[in-house]
Amino acid sequence: MRIGELARRTGATPRALRYYEEQGLLTPERRPSGYREYGERDVDTVHGIRTLLAAGLNSAAVAGILPGLPRPGRRRPGPTCPELLAGLGRERERITRQMNELAAARALLDDIMGAAAPSEVIRAPRPESVGRRSVGGPSVR
Repeated sequence: MRIGELARRTGATPRALRYYEEQGLLTPERRPSGYREYGERDVDTVHGIRTLLAAGLNSAAVAGILPGLPRPGRRRPGPTCPELLAGLGRERERITRQMNELAAARALLDDIMGAAAPSEVIRAPRPESVGRRSVGGPSVR
């Protein structure tokens, strides 16, 4: 199937599918004309990619986890591959850290918004963990 059909069947845009290919997440066959050719397995792969991205993983993390995912209906009873579980665990910890940082930032904004003298709250020293962002960008201090 061509890119438009894969997009229709998965809900991904053709642009997203090209991005997945750029990131090494999807590897379509190429026709002599240069057109991409996708198979049924690619439908499952795209669903897996979209699910992992929706779970908050970045494309580099998806690239490390995706190979360990069994195809739908092919999973045997028993524990999933340890590398897959470890990768998912690391991503869960990263997301938890981000949630904690965001909660601290929100609490600080609440303090500022509720203060009689917001400038005093803004200029007050903060614990090191408050206002620090893991993705870069300005600190709230």
